[in-house]
Amino acid sequence: MAASTMPHHLALLLLLLASPAATRLASAACASEKFPAGRAYATCEDLPKLGASLHWTYDASQNSLSVAFVAAPAAPGGWVAWGLNPTGEGMAGTQALVALAGSGSAAPTVRTYNITGYVPLGKASTPLDFPATDLAADAAGSGGKIRVYGKLQLRKGMKAVNQVWQVGASSTGGAPDKHAFQADNLNAKSKLVLAGKAAAEAPSPAPTPEAGGPATSSGGAAGSDSGAASPNAAVAAAGVSAPALLVLALVGFLATV
Repeated sequence: MAASTMPHHLALLLLLLASPAATRLASAACASEKFPAGRAYATCEDLPKLGASLHWTYDASQNSLSVAFVAAPAAPGGWVAWGLNPTGEGMAGTQALVALAGSGSAAPTVRTYNITGYVPLGKASTPLDFPATDLAADAAGSGGKIRVYGKLQLRKGMKAVNQVWQVGASSTGGAPDKHAFQADNLNAKSKLVLAGKAAAEAPSPAPTPEAGGPATSSGGAAGSDSGAASPNAAVAAAGVSAPALLVLALVGFLATV
């Protein structure tokens, strides 16, 4: 290769590695989460606050959203929560799934709350505007994380909706206590894109059952799980960072000149 052309090729390589696609390859840590047999999700996202992630399958034909929310409580014995807010970006209006850590070896308890305002939550669940089924939770996630599962019946034609999540340190009498009000707690919110370009670009991990045979999509979306690991999931599971990708690519590039 002529020396005069090397800067141009190197600049192009750096541009490609700095693209959003390359960033997604390195950032899809959620793809390494291993769920029990029978639970698999078409898409996952590492949420930007509180070390949480969301895994989901959206069935547009049935307007159903199957989810697994993964996060660690703020302290042992605490709680985690995730929900959708069709009315705004804050907690008020959120249709929430809350998992309270179990005592000893007991599984976490799942409750649903239609959060109408900034008031303490009670022990009893309240019905959601998005009817919820298949509710369950386990504490098998790494790092003391709790995983809460559910299936929500959404409104027809929904393509994007605000999502809110939270973690707390304790519960009293079966009800979650108030969470902290640090910056990460107050900014634990984002837009969940269910359909469209942004959804198509999200990492799509292959099913990763813990044991007991092949996993199937809990959302019931036909063809949503291929059974073969995607390049995004493979790179994420290997823990390859963006700088490491850059070095590896440069080595391969220089070896060809």
